[in-house]
Amino acid sequence: MNKNINEMTSVLAGTNNPKEIRQFLESILTPKELHDIGLRWELVKRLDRGETQRKIAKELHLSLCKITRGSRELKKPDAILKKFIDRLNK
Repeated sequence: MNKNINEMTSVLAGTNNPKEIRQFLESILTPKELHDIGLRWELVKRLDRGETQRKIAKELHLSLCKITRGSRELKKPDAILKKFIDRLNK
């Protein structure tokens, strides 16, 4: 994995302050990148709830390719996305 990604994940893992994490993300990403990441998170949550890919594509104005990728990731054994969604729902 890229050294810079490793550094960023280590820094983020070292804080439990959501405000700092948000400020970091807003500092390093463009508003469009933040929006796109938010949409991807929304699509995996909807997939997890059982919504159809076509419904998600229509409502979020996303390509089926992005949604299919999210679906594949959720179906992986020990999927990290599923783990994080479950944390959110606790």
